[in-house]
Amino acid sequence: MDHYQTLGVAKNATPDEIKKAYRKLASQHHPDKGGDTAMFQKVEEAYRILSDPQKRQEYDNPRPQFNGFSGEPGFSFNGFNLDELFGHAFRQQSQNFGQRNQVFRTQIIISLEDAYSGTEQILKIQTPTGPKVINIDIPKGIIDGSSMRYDNVLDNATLLVEFRVRPHLKYERRGNDLYCNQSISVLDLIVGSSFEFETISGKVLEVGVTPKTQPYMQLKISGQGMPISGTSRYGDQIILIKPFIPDNIDDEITQSILRSKKK
Repeated sequence: MDHYQTLGVAKNATPDEIKKAYRKLASQHHPDKGGDTAMFQKVEEAYRILSDPQKRQEYDNPRPQFNGFSGEPGFSFNGFNLDELFGHAFRQQSQNFGQRNQVFRTQIIISLEDAYSGTEQILKIQTPTGPKVINIDIPKGIIDGSSMRYDNVLDNATLLVEFRVRPHLKYERRGNDLYCNQSISVLDLIVGSSFEFETISGKVLEVGVTPKTQPYMQLKISGQGMPISGTSRYGDQIILIKPFIPDNIDDEITQSILRSKKK
Protein backbone atom coordinates (compact mmCIF):
# COMPACT_ATOMS: atom_id res chain seq x y z
CA MET A 1 0.00 0.00 0.00
CA ASP A 2 1.36 3.40 -1.02
CA HIS A 3 0.66 5.81 1.86
CA TYR A 4 1.29 8.85 -0.34
CA GLN A 5 -1.24 7.59 -2.87
CA THR A 6 -3.75 6.90 -0.08
CA LEU A 7 -3.60 10.54 1.05
CA GLY A 8 -3.35 11.82 -2.52
CA VAL A 9 -0.12 13.78 -1.92
CA ALA A 10 3.29 13.84 -3.57
CA LYS A 11 6.30 12.13 -1.98
CA ASN A 12 7.83 15.54 -1.26
CA ALA A 13 4.65 16.84 0.40
CA THR A 14 5.15 19.10 3.40
CA PRO A 15 3.77 18.18 6.86
CA ASP A 16 1.05 20.82 6.44
CA GLU A 17 0.02 19.35 3.08
CA ILE A 18 -0.13 15.88 4.63
CA LYS A 19 -2.22 17.13 7.55
CA LYS A 20 -4.59 19.01 5.23
CA ALA A 21 -5.08 15.95 3.01
CA TYR A 22 -5.65 13.75 6.07
CA ARG A 23 -8.30 16.06 7.50
CA LYS A 24 -10.19 16.15 4.21
CA LEU A 25 -10.15 12.37 3.74
CA ALA A 26 -10.86 11.61 7.41
CA SER A 27 -13.94 13.81 7.25
CA GLN A 28 -15.04 12.20 3.98
CA HIS A 29 -14.60 8.58 5.09
CA HIS A 30 -15.36 8.85 8.83
CA PRO A 31 -17.68 5.97 9.84
CA ASP A 32 -19.78 8.30 11.99
CA LYS A 33 -20.65 10.19 8.80
CA GLY A 34 -21.51 7.08 6.81
CA GLY A 35 -18.05 6.72 5.29
CA ASP A 36 -16.07 3.64 4.30
CA THR A 37 -14.53 2.16 7.47
CA ALA A 38 -11.81 0.25 5.59
CA MET A 39 -10.76 3.37 3.69
CA PHE A 40 -10.83 5.40 6.91
CA GLN A 41 -8.45 2.91 8.53
CA LYS A 42 -6.09 3.15 5.52
CA VAL A 43 -6.12 6.94 5.81
CA GLU A 44 -5.40 6.67 9.55
CA GLU A 45 -2.47 4.30 8.95
CA ALA A 46 -1.05 6.49 6.18
CA TYR A 47 -1.19 9.58 8.38
CA ARG A 48 0.33 7.71 11.34
CA ILE A 49 3.40 6.88 9.24
CA LEU A 50 3.80 10.06 7.20
CA SER A 51 3.14 12.49 10.06
CA ASP A 52 6.06 11.07 12.07
CA PRO A 53 9.41 12.28 10.63
CA GLN A 54 11.32 9.17 11.75
CA LYS A 55 8.68 6.70 10.55
CA ARG A 56 8.35 8.59 7.26
CA GLN A 57 12.12 8.40 6.72
CA GLU A 58 12.10 4.66 7.44
CA TYR A 59 9.14 4.23 5.07
CA ASP A 60 10.88 6.20 2.31
CA ASN A 61 14.19 4.37 2.82
CA PRO A 62 13.46 0.75 3.80
CA ARG A 63 16.41 -1.24 5.07
CA PRO A 64 17.48 -4.31 3.06
CA GLN A 65 16.76 -7.68 4.68
CA PHE A 66 19.41 -10.45 4.81
CA ASN A 67 18.31 -14.04 5.26
CA GLY A 68 21.34 -15.07 7.28
CA PHE A 69 20.52 -12.81 10.20
CA SER A 70 16.86 -13.82 10.32
CA GLY A 71 17.76 -17.44 10.96
CA GLU A 72 17.09 -18.70 7.42
CA PRO A 73 19.69 -21.05 5.88
CA GLY A 74 21.89 -20.34 2.92
CA PHE A 75 23.54 -17.02 3.81
CA SER A 76 27.25 -17.32 3.14
CA PHE A 77 30.33 -15.25 2.41
CA ASN A 78 33.31 -16.63 0.43
CA GLY A 79 32.05 -20.15 1.03
CA PHE A 80 31.68 -19.76 4.83
CA ASN A 81 28.26 -20.24 6.39
CA LEU A 82 27.81 -17.24 8.68
CA ASP A 83 24.93 -18.93 10.45
CA GLU A 84 27.32 -21.64 11.63
CA LEU A 85 30.09 -19.18 12.54
CA PHE A 86 28.03 -16.62 14.42
CA GLY A 87 24.71 -18.32 15.13
CA HIS A 88 25.79 -19.61 18.54
CA ALA A 89 27.07 -16.19 19.61
CA PHE A 90 23.83 -14.52 18.51
CA ARG A 91 21.71 -17.09 20.36
CA GLN A 92 23.80 -16.73 23.50
CA GLN A 93 23.47 -12.95 23.39
CA SER A 94 19.70 -13.24 22.93
CA GLN A 95 19.44 -15.59 25.90
CA ASN A 96 21.38 -13.19 28.11
CA PHE A 97 19.23 -10.27 26.94
CA GLY A 98 16.08 -12.22 27.72
CA GLN A 99 17.15 -12.41 31.35
CA ARG A 100 17.30 -8.63 31.66
CA ASN A 101 14.47 -6.21 32.07
CA GLN A 102 13.08 -5.89 28.55
CA VAL A 103 11.63 -2.77 26.97
CA PHE A 104 8.62 -2.92 24.67
CA ARG A 105 7.63 0.01 22.50
CA THR A 106 4.33 0.76 20.85
CA GLN A 107 2.42 3.68 19.40
CA ILE A 108 -1.28 4.43 19.70
CA ILE A 109 -3.52 7.02 18.09
CA ILE A 110 -6.06 8.78 20.30
CA SER A 111 -8.65 11.47 19.72
CA LEU A 112 -8.35 15.03 20.95
CA GLU A 113 -11.29 14.30 23.26
CA ASP A 114 -9.30 11.43 24.81
CA ALA A 115 -6.36 13.78 25.31
CA TYR A 116 -8.70 16.30 26.93
CA SER A 117 -10.46 14.03 29.41
CA GLY A 118 -7.87 11.33 29.96
CA THR A 119 -8.97 7.75 29.54
CA GLU A 120 -7.97 4.10 29.72
CA GLN A 121 -6.70 2.12 26.75
CA ILE A 122 -6.55 -1.64 26.27
CA LEU A 123 -3.40 -2.74 24.43
CA LYS A 124 -2.31 -6.07 23.03
CA ILE A 125 1.47 -6.45 23.32
CA GLN A 126 3.37 -9.28 21.63
CA THR A 127 5.99 -10.68 24.03
CA PRO A 128 8.39 -13.65 23.74
CA THR A 129 5.95 -15.69 25.86
CA GLY A 130 2.94 -14.74 23.74
CA PRO A 131 0.48 -11.85 23.43
CA LYS A 132 -0.41 -9.91 26.57
CA VAL A 133 -3.53 -7.79 26.99
CA ILE A 134 -2.94 -4.85 29.33
CA ASN A 135 -4.74 -1.72 30.42
CA ILE A 136 -2.97 1.65 30.62
CA ASP A 137 -4.05 5.07 31.88
CA ILE A 138 -3.80 8.00 29.49
CA PRO A 139 -3.30 11.23 31.46
CA LYS A 140 -5.21 14.43 30.77
CA GLY A 141 -3.55 16.92 28.45
CA ILE A 142 -1.22 14.43 26.72
CA ILE A 143 0.57 16.12 23.81
CA ASP A 144 0.87 14.69 20.31
CA GLY A 145 4.20 12.90 19.88
CA SER A 146 4.95 12.57 23.59
CA SER A 147 5.88 9.24 25.18
CA MET A 148 5.12 7.69 28.55
CA ARG A 149 6.84 4.92 30.47
CA TYR A 150 4.84 2.20 32.21
CA ASP A 151 6.80 -0.03 34.57
CA ASN A 152 4.10 -2.09 36.24
CA VAL A 153 1.99 -3.42 33.40
CA LEU A 154 4.25 -6.26 32.13
CA ASP A 155 6.25 -8.82 34.12
CA ASN A 156 9.96 -7.97 34.19
CA ALA A 157 9.51 -5.46 31.40
CA THR A 158 9.00 -1.76 30.74
CA LEU A 159 6.48 -0.45 28.24
CA LEU A 160 7.12 2.78 26.34
CA VAL A 161 4.06 4.22 24.61
CA GLU A 162 4.19 7.02 22.06
CA PHE A 163 0.93 8.94 21.73
CA ARG A 164 -0.26 10.45 18.46
CA VAL A 165 -3.29 12.72 18.77
CA ARG A 166 -5.53 12.57 15.72
CA PRO A 167 -6.16 16.01 14.13
CA HIS A 168 -9.65 17.24 15.01
CA LEU A 169 -12.17 18.32 12.41
CA LYS A 170 -13.25 21.36 14.46
CA TYR A 171 -10.52 22.32 16.92
CA GLU A 172 -6.84 22.97 16.30
CA ARG A 173 -4.56 22.64 19.29
CA ARG A 174 -1.79 25.19 19.79
CA GLY A 175 0.00 24.51 23.03
CA ASN A 176 -2.78 24.29 25.60
CA ASP A 177 -5.16 26.55 23.67
CA LEU A 178 -7.77 25.43 21.15
CA TYR A 179 -8.60 27.39 18.01
CA CYS A 180 -11.60 27.16 15.72
CA ASN A 181 -13.62 29.22 13.23
CA GLN A 182 -17.13 30.58 13.65
CA SER A 183 -19.15 31.95 10.72
CA ILE A 184 -21.27 35.02 11.58
CA SER A 185 -23.40 37.21 9.34
CA VAL A 186 -21.96 40.65 8.64
CA LEU A 187 -25.31 42.07 9.78
CA ASP A 188 -24.88 40.42 13.18
CA LEU A 189 -21.39 41.87 13.40
CA ILE A 190 -22.82 45.32 12.78
CA VAL A 191 -25.76 45.27 15.19
CA GLY A 192 -24.42 42.71 17.68
CA SER A 193 -25.65 39.19 18.29
CA SER A 194 -24.86 35.93 20.07
CA PHE A 195 -24.40 32.29 19.13
CA GLU A 196 -24.25 28.92 20.86
CA PHE A 197 -20.81 27.35 21.02
CA GLU A 198 -20.03 23.79 22.08
CA THR A 199 -16.67 23.38 23.81
CA ILE A 200 -14.53 20.25 23.62
CA SER A 201 -15.85 19.24 27.04
CA GLY A 202 -19.40 19.19 25.65
CA LYS A 203 -20.55 22.38 27.36
CA VAL A 204 -22.83 24.61 25.29
CA LEU A 205 -22.11 28.29 25.97
CA GLU A 206 -23.83 31.46 24.81
CA VAL A 207 -21.16 33.67 23.26
CA GLY A 208 -21.95 37.35 22.77
CA VAL A 209 -20.86 39.45 19.80
CA THR A 210 -20.81 43.16 20.56
CA PRO A 211 -22.08 45.68 17.97
CA LYS A 212 -19.56 46.82 15.35
CA THR A 213 -17.34 43.77 15.83
CA GLN A 214 -14.71 43.68 13.11
CA PRO A 215 -14.39 40.65 10.82
CA TYR A 216 -11.71 38.10 11.70
CA MET A 217 -11.47 39.24 15.30
CA GLN A 218 -10.71 36.58 17.89
CA LEU A 219 -12.98 35.88 20.83
CA LYS A 220 -11.44 34.20 23.87
CA ILE A 221 -13.25 31.89 26.28
CA SER A 222 -10.94 31.48 29.26
CA GLY A 223 -10.38 28.03 30.73
CA GLN A 224 -12.09 26.11 27.92
CA GLY A 225 -8.95 24.81 26.24
CA MET A 226 -6.83 21.74 27.01
CA PRO A 227 -5.79 20.65 30.52
CA ILE A 228 -2.33 21.87 31.47
CA SER A 229 -0.42 18.75 32.48
CA GLY A 230 0.50 18.54 36.15
CA THR A 231 -1.84 21.37 37.17
CA SER A 232 -5.54 21.98 37.69
CA ARG A 233 -5.54 24.77 35.08
CA TYR A 234 -6.75 24.78 31.49
CA GLY A 235 -5.83 26.68 28.36
CA ASP A 236 -8.25 28.93 26.48
CA GLN A 237 -10.66 28.49 23.60
CA ILE A 238 -10.00 30.98 20.80
CA ILE A 239 -12.76 31.60 18.24
CA LEU A 240 -11.92 33.31 14.94
CA ILE A 241 -14.86 35.28 13.55
CA LYS A 242 -15.38 34.59 9.83
CA PRO A 243 -17.99 36.90 8.26
CA PHE A 244 -20.43 35.95 5.54
CA ILE A 245 -23.09 37.85 3.60
CA PRO A 246 -26.59 36.37 3.99
CA ASP A 247 -28.30 35.16 0.83
CA ASN A 248 -31.46 37.08 1.66
CA ILE A 249 -31.23 40.64 2.95
CA ASP A 250 -34.36 42.69 3.60
CA ASP A 251 -34.77 45.54 1.09
CA GLU A 252 -35.28 47.99 3.93
CA ILE A 253 -31.86 47.11 5.34
CA THR A 254 -30.26 47.52 1.92
CA GLN A 255 -31.88 50.92 1.42
CA SER A 256 -30.80 52.00 4.88
CA ILE A 257 -27.18 51.11 4.09
CA LEU A 258 -27.36 53.01 0.80
CA ARG A 259 -28.76 56.10 2.53
CA SER A 260 -25.99 56.02 5.14
CA LYS A 261 -23.37 55.92 2.35
CA LYS A 262 -24.82 59.05 0.74
CA LYS A 263 -24.55 61.06 3.92
